[in-house]
This record gives sequence, C-alpha cells and structure tokens, in this order.
Amino acid sequence: MNQKRIADYGIRIGTMPKGPLNKITDVPGVTVGHCTVDTAEHKTGVTVILPAQDNLFQNKLPAACFVWNGFGKTAGLPQIEELGTIETPIALTNTLNVGKVHDALVEYMVQCCEKDNVEMKSLNPIVGECNDSGLNNILKRAVNEKEVFSAIESACADFEEGDVGAGKGTICHGLKGGIGSASRQIELDGKTYTLGVLVQSNYGKLADLIVNHDPIGERILKEQELTDVKVDKGSIMMVVATDLPVSDRQLRRIIKRCSVGLARLGSYVGHGSGEIMIGFSTAYRISHTSEQDVIPTAQMHEGKLDLAFRAAAECCEEAVLNSMVCAHAVTGYKGDTRHSLSEYLK
Repeated sequence: MNQKRIADYGIRIGTMPKGPLNKITDVPGVTVGHCTVDTAEHKTGVTVILPAQDNLFQNKLPAACFVWNGFGKTAGLPQIEELGTIETPIALTNTLNVGKVHDALVEYMVQCCEKDNVEMKSLNPIVGECNDSGLNNILKRAVNEKEVFSAIESACADFEEGDVGAGKGTICHGLKGGIGSASRQIELDGKTYTLGVLVQSNYGKLADLIVNHDPIGERILKEQELTDVKVDKGSIMMVVATDLPVSDRQLRRIIKRCSVGLARLGSYVGHGSGEIMIGFSTAYRISHTSEQDVIPTAQMHEGKLDLAFRAAAECCEEAVLNSMVCAHAVTGYKGDTRHSLSEYLK
C-alpha cells in the first residue's frame, strides 16, 4: 500500500525495530479488511481484524482488554475479562452500528461453524466503536451485514490506513482521524517476535496535540485561526496483536501501555471519551473441545515484559499519527470539513 506515513515526514517514533510493513499484520496470520460507506450523507464504515485464518470459535486465542475511560459502547468485553480468550474476529464501526455489526459477526461465525461441522450454540462477538456523528449521519446506521462480510472478504496484510472503514468519519485532535497501525519487533532467546497495534482514532483537542515533543496543535490553531472544541470528547479503539507467548494476565499488562502512547500525543482522557484496549496473542491456541485436562503452554518471563511495554507505547503513538497523516480532508454531511495532519507537515 503506497501511502505516505508519519515516518516519511522524517518523524521517527521510538527506538525499537519495526516490522516489515510496520502494521499490526506483521504478526503472522493477522489480516485487516475495510468496507467504507462514503456518500453525501454517510462518512462511516467497518474495519475487521482477523486474528487467524481458521475457525476462531473452534481454536480460540488468549486475549485481554482494558477500559481506561469507559464512555463507550463496545460489545464482548465481559467474557474476555472472565475467560481470557477471543473466539471471533474483532470489528470496529460507529457507535449506533454496534448491534448490526454484532449480528453480522454472529452470522459469519454461524456459517464458519456450519462449514467446519463445529457445534456452536453461544458466541461472544467483539465489536468496538467510535462516534462519527460529526461527519456522518449516524442515526441512519449505514453499516449492515453486507458491509461486514465485504470487509472480511477484503482482509489482507498490506491494508489501507486513514479515512477508510471505521475511520472514515472520525476526528482526532480536531483534525481528520481514522485507522492507523504500527509494529515493533522483540528478540527473546534468539527468536524474533512481533507486537502490532491498530487504532480507530476519534479523540482529543487540537491545542493538546504533540508530535514527537513538538506542540504542533497550538501552532496550527494560531496560524490557521481555527476554533478548537471546548472539551475533549470522542473515543479511541486500540487493538494489540502479538505472537509473544504470554498469558492473558500478562497481555492485559502489555495493552495498558498503549496509554503511554496517547499521553505522549497530548491526550488527557476526557470525561466524554472512551479509551478501550483489546489485545490477543497468536502464540498458542485453546481448543473449544479438548481431550486433555491440562494444556501445556510456554510463557514469557515477567522480567522481560518491559520490551513489550515499550513496544505497545511506541506502536500506539505511531499508529495514531499514521491514522491522521494517511487520512484525506473529509467534508461531512453538514458541511464541516476536517483536514489531514499531513497538510501541516509539508
């Protein structure tokens, strides 16, 4: 995907080595797909993260979640917290489309299980959301089953970033937000592992925006004579993938460090914002049915988690910036135009 990303502007985030694509899909087996609804009335869509290419209900993945600020309508988190696994793809959309996307994920997994002859009578779809009502006529709920299936069918490794899929109508730090991603590599015992983050960015005030220690938001406000929002409200969904052999408890510790990346960008986690983190590891699978009473698993040494903490922080910071610079200027259904951060980095 030939898009100009934040590193192409000479801005390097952090010090750790990046994966080949510098995206969440550098974690083997992970793919991402979008379906964008872009009309005069709608600036919205759906983005789906596929953690594996086989039946996730039959072979689950260790997972964790963390709600930093809970002004959000995400579905599926209680079971992740209780069981420490995921069993469906992760879908991101707008706030009022969570129910429809949830239903579409159910249908998708019903079809997968019927195809694989797997009995399934309960399911925990995972759907995250941001409110894109500033640019999108959210009341019309434009994302339906066909859009979700289209996003799944289009899933690939080198996916598009910016104002696509669930990021089409989002606003970040007063500028155009969207979908962004980044990855980092970690070496343990001579083997290279990967941690990647994908964000749906939709939070923050322009005055607070900091890019690589530069308070660029304040400068943009003054130079462009723009009016900032009075309060920080919005949301950001952060999805973390890794092939590190970690427990769901360790994974929860890791994904919390996405908060460091947000803080470095100037986020104050406003009252009206939802900062939600979901993570999974592909290091081992947990069978839905097993003849074994005890399942052997490898686990990363607790003292080495600092490497993963730093990776999560760096990835989140860079992913948000990629979501902003890869986005184009978008004019919403009420005539409000949000410009790309790229316009101020030339």
